[in-house]
Amino acid sequence: MTVSPSLVIFLLFSFAVPHFLCNAFSAQPNPLLHHQTQFASQSYRDALSKSILFFEGQRSGKLPPSQRLTWRGDSGLSDGSAMNVDLVGGYYDAGDNMKFGFPMAFTTTMLSWSVIEFGELMKDELQNAREAVRWATDYLLKATSQTDTIFVQVGEANRDHACWERPEDMDTPRSVFKIDRNNPGSDVAAETAAALAAGSLVFKRTDPTYASLLLNRARDVFEFADKYRGSYSNGLKDEVCAYYCSFSGYQDELLWGAAWLHRVTKNPTYLNYIQVNGQTLGADENDNTFSWDDKRVGARILLSKEYLLQKVQSLYDYKGHADNYICSLIPGGPSSQTQFTPGGLIYKVSDSNMQYVTSATFLLLAYAKYLNSARMVINCGGEVVTPDTLQSIAKKQVDYVLGDNPLKMSYMVGYGPQYPLRIHHRGSSLPSIVAHPAKIECSYGFSIMNSQSPNPNVLVGAVVGGPDQDDQFPDQRSDYAHSEPATYTNAPLVGALAYLAHTYGQL
Repeated sequence: MTVSPSLVIFLLFSFAVPHFLCNAFSAQPNPLLHHQTQFASQSYRDALSKSILFFEGQRSGKLPPSQRLTWRGDSGLSDGSAMNVDLVGGYYDAGDNMKFGFPMAFTTTMLSWSVIEFGELMKDELQNAREAVRWATDYLLKATSQTDTIFVQVGEANRDHACWERPEDMDTPRSVFKIDRNNPGSDVAAETAAALAAGSLVFKRTDPTYASLLLNRARDVFEFADKYRGSYSNGLKDEVCAYYCSFSGYQDELLWGAAWLHRVTKNPTYLNYIQVNGQTLGADENDNTFSWDDKRVGARILLSKEYLLQKVQSLYDYKGHADNYICSLIPGGPSSQTQFTPGGLIYKVSDSNMQYVTSATFLLLAYAKYLNSARMVINCGGEVVTPDTLQSIAKKQVDYVLGDNPLKMSYMVGYGPQYPLRIHHRGSSLPSIVAHPAKIECSYGFSIMNSQSPNPNVLVGAVVGGPDQDDQFPDQRSDYAHSEPATYTNAPLVGALAYLAHTYGQL
């Protein structure tokens, strides 16, 4: 897991193209920016399959007969018993054995958004993607089973990190931490509401009863988040703030949660909530980072769809803010606010940078889809930018991740001829319970963690933290900042890969 740094706020200057100019711009795009190509150097279909398979390696709980990564076994079967609640299931967030509710909920939202926008393009992988979502939503239903209470963490991070052991061998305390009326956590609660709402759309056609359950729970959880306001980091500082502290506050999650409930229900109550509360929730604050901590950019892109395709005029400003964010990602553009490595990778921070690459890539492609449907382009400081341009930029980022980079290294484990062999992941690095049924003690595992031997179990599809600002990657297990995978890194990439696999005729 990673510690989110303080986020740098940029003021961007860019304007939406007036409606009456849209057709003219579409007819005569700037040739310097319109550079879509039909050439694909990577197998997006293979990467899509692997990116979904990764989630099976992160499963906690009783594994189903359909489990494909068979080196994993059952784990955490008594989770929740410390507070007499069933919290078995869900996902380990990264390379440890912790279940953190905040990033798990964001993972669920983004995995669901991937299916919502691009699921129809996934073909044979759609069912696997739905199962990945359901493993998370089933857990979130358990975590929200008590009124005005959410169980937001299982495990004590400091104790967990003092061991290097397989999830199947866990003997560290599985303490449970919660938020409630007296100890609120609007950030994690509203993100959980967003996850449940988005998940309901995933199952709306295939399992309407389950979808209704998710949506009703989302409404209740969002009401709790809004009524009892506060950051979960305040009451649970010692437990979460070395790992998933809410640096951006809880306002962005309230906007994000309301945006998702509006998207799913079309209930004017949520649109009114957004109109009345948007400014106080940071809707007009300019930034260009989207992550498990800060959802403002995601909310703008999501709400822009309602303006672009449903002509909800009250959401016009969100379209402008979304344009500003997208313009900030255009390499060499007049509104660019993004740093790139010499090899062309988006570079935000040194710690788990790839999560920002995959989230930005997803937003580029989702926005390209919305603009295409609305037959619109955007204006970045006087340069006309087309949906094809956004797709091309996103493709370059994905191609870098998959191996088109200075090291010719795929940063997705198990994909391509060269990929990280020593990822920072306990279950992958230790002999599996199948190969070594005897318990591996807490401290013994560190001798393997510190060794140079490749991980014996391939965590197929895992996207690691990525290279440094100079495109270098040491492939060392101890270097968690660059070699640790995380569920919230993979979740948005699932949608991006489906989009590209379809676009380049691979699905």
